[in-house]
Amino acid sequence: MGHRRNNAPRRGSIAYRPRGRASNIVPAMKIYGKPTEEKPVLLGYSGYKAGVIHLSTMDDREKTPNFGKPILNAATVVATPPITISGFRAYCRKNGSLFALTDILAKEQPKEMTRKLNTTADSTEKKIADLEQMLNQVVKFSALVYTIPRDAGLPQKKPYLFEIEVGGSDIKSCFDFLKSMLGKEIKISDIFTTGTYVDVSNITKGKGIEGPVTRFGIKKKQHKSRKTVRAVGTLGPWRPSNVMYTVPRAGQRGNHHRTEYNKQILLMDNAEKVQLSPSGGFNKFGVINGDYTILKGSIPGAAKRLVRFRYAVRPPNPKNQPPKILGASIPITNSE
Repeated sequence: MGHRRNNAPRRGSIAYRPRGRASNIVPAMKIYGKPTEEKPVLLGYSGYKAGVIHLSTMDDREKTPNFGKPILNAATVVATPPITISGFRAYCRKNGSLFALTDILAKEQPKEMTRKLNTTADSTEKKIADLEQMLNQVVKFSALVYTIPRDAGLPQKKPYLFEIEVGGSDIKSCFDFLKSMLGKEIKISDIFTTGTYVDVSNITKGKGIEGPVTRFGIKKKQHKSRKTVRAVGTLGPWRPSNVMYTVPRAGQRGNHHRTEYNKQILLMDNAEKVQLSPSGGFNKFGVINGDYTILKGSIPGAAKRLVRFRYAVRPPNPKNQPPKILGASIPITNSE
């Protein structure tokens, strides 16, 4: 660029292009980490972001200056009510690509699911029997689960429906597991344990239309040196006369699908046993009445927004030791 005296790093990572609005408020997950156990288990879970607190924990990271000393951590509280397996889906592979072989839904569905599914389907027993004859074609199973926001104390009636992959030693064991759990509830304690590292996916807060200075962090031009101060210095050469996609331009900022890796579960409990709510409840969320989970660090998204977890695809510590919690920024009272 002609007006620069020295080289400078580019502004904004190209890895996040295009920076457009998320197509769905429910974040999608394509890959999942695998647990150490080989028994069939759901590889993910969901919850609703409540708020942020601070926890004092004992540093268990070996070979660090603070090892064995108390440290203060920012932590995010997520309401994690039980999820229900509404059905499951079998996948087969054709010409190297995955295709849905069949969907099997539970007979009894709550009235809220009529907003999401057409429950007037074929007989469940007949479809299960037909699928059992085609297990040699099945590559993997995924559970069709739903979560109702009202279970977390939120006013929304319409449930969220999404897929979670099922992990196990073989296809037959996964099939038997899904048959036995069809229409039943699963808690987060049935999948994860305290100290486990998870990946978190969410839709970030929407900021609307922003200019290139805020959106990409480009440097403002000198005062009165150009017609515009906050615009990019050049859009590109005269020839070829086109604007590259890498040029910072104004556009949508926020409301993007983002995944953060390796968030450690610090605490999992129930509000009836251990109350964890500030006076008046969390801002823009309220009081947590059911199960909740505390994750180390911050996670994207606004309060009340759906959050999805999965087993970490690249966990830093395979030990998964439960952390030692020394205190919190809000009172944690045992109601028993």
